[in-house]
Formats: sequence, C-alpha cells, structure tokens
Amino acid sequence: MARGRKRKAGRRLPCGKRPRDESQRDAMATVLEARQRHYGVSPTQAKDDRLGTALGRLAFAGVIDAEQYAAGQIYGEVMARNRAVMGLPMDQPRSVTALLINEGIFGGSTPDHDPELVAKVRRQAASAILMLCTADSDAPGTVGRKPSVLVHAVVRHDAEALQWSPADLRNLGHGLDALCRLFRVRRDSS
Repeated sequence: MARGRKRKAGRRLPCGKRPRDESQRDAMATVLEARQRHYGVSPTQAKDDRLGTALGRLAFAGVIDAEQYAAGQIYGEVMARNRAVMGLPMDQPRSVTALLINEGIFGGSTPDHDPELVAKVRRQAASAILMLCTADSDAPGTVGRKPSVLVHAVVRHDAEALQWSPADLRNLGHGLDALCRLFRVRRDSS
C-alpha cells in the first residue's frame, strides 16, 4: 500500500514541482478583465494605464484634464521623493515586508544623502505644500473640503473621487490648477 496522499496528475519539473502555467499574458488578461468588470469599460479601454490610480480614473472620466493629471503625478513623485529622502515611512506600504522594513524590523537602512539633494527635495516639497495652502486660501467657494486635502487624498492615498460632490471636484480642480502653475505644466490654448 502506498503511503502519503495521491499524486496529482499533470506535468512536473525535474525537481518534482508542478510548473507555473500562468504567463505574463495570462496575468495581464486577468487585470484587464477585472478593470472591465469594476469600471464598466470596453476591452480596449481597459488597457489604458490611467485606470490604475484614482487620479488616472478622474482623467479617464474627463473630470480633470491632461495638464491637471500631469501636475498631480508630479506632485505625487515630489512628495514620495521627500518621504524617502527624509527617511519617513511610506504613506501606504503595499506589503507586509515593506511595513517591516519601514518600522526598522529588518532589512531597512537609511542611506546618507547628499545635503544638497536633501535641501533641493525639501524645497520642492515645501513649495508644493505652500502652493496648495495658497489654493486653500483663494478657493472659489467655501463649500466643500479644502483643495490641499482633496489633492493629497487623491494623489497620495488613492482615494476614489468619482463620487465626490461637485463642490469637492471643483476644489480638487482648483488645487491641481495651482500645481500646474507651480510645476509649469503648459496648458494648450486650443
């Protein structure tokens, strides 16, 4: 009588393990299928990279324009670079390993950065924060949340904004317009 559990049918590698059948194409097909199901888009539209983030979904839906989308991406990069250079943990670790590294439990070490780089990154982040604070003070109306809060929620925390109130979407656009001016993102005159 054979001991242990029954052997599953199928091909095996020389080491005895079963080969992984999922290829890159299969994994991408799963992602595209999920995007079609979640966002109600066609198979061609599901290939759009903007559907991967909340800011991109706003641009895809036409709530914000391409320049605002570009300014939001630059803001996200500046703030992420600032957190990394300053040795701060990520806003939202994507895995348990990243969380353990951020807390200093294993594997993480903060490199010593060039003081000029640190000063440059700090100035960029401070100017972005200051520009958003200025957008808060000259927002078109007092209804809804502040533009700085809305921009940070969408860009840094990936908050879903398509169902926000019209006042919040207007304030978000105002904050992104301020970032367009700061980062000198050109608006098309046509």
